[in-house]
Amino acid sequence: MQRLRSSVLSLFRVIVGFLFTCHGAATLFNVLGGAHGGAQPHLGEWPGWWAALIQFVAGGLVTLGLATRVAAVIASGSMAYAYFTVHQPKALFPILNGGEPAVMFCWSFLLLALFGGGSWALDTLLSRRARPAVVLAVEPISAELEV
Repeated sequence: MQRLRSSVLSLFRVIVGFLFTCHGAATLFNVLGGAHGGAQPHLGEWPGWWAALIQFVAGGLVTLGLATRVAAVIASGSMAYAYFTVHQPKALFPILNGGEPAVMFCWSFLLLALFGGGSWALDTLLSRRARPAVVLAVEPISAELEV
């Protein structure tokens, strides 16, 4: 069951990361339907351009499973910030203020920050490679018995 859990976590990571990357790409590069919150932000414009950059970079890292926990913490925090500065002032509940995606991304990335990227993450593969091989030393058995 643990192996299945880790594989499902990896699939979850890839899907959430890819969706987040697409959201950032749409805003930064005016692709995939363009900026979803309005006009494309200018280079360096706060907070739109920086939020899109975080979405694109952190989403890409999470998709690959590279620096997953750090990228997920940054992504989760950016979505919490987005929710409380953009959506929550409009209404209390996410269904009323349009903040459902921000809430879902925030909690999804928090889950990934806590549990990691799963067995198919580059982090996992690289850590397996970096581990030194275990070599067992076996001493020859002496023919003489000590009494």
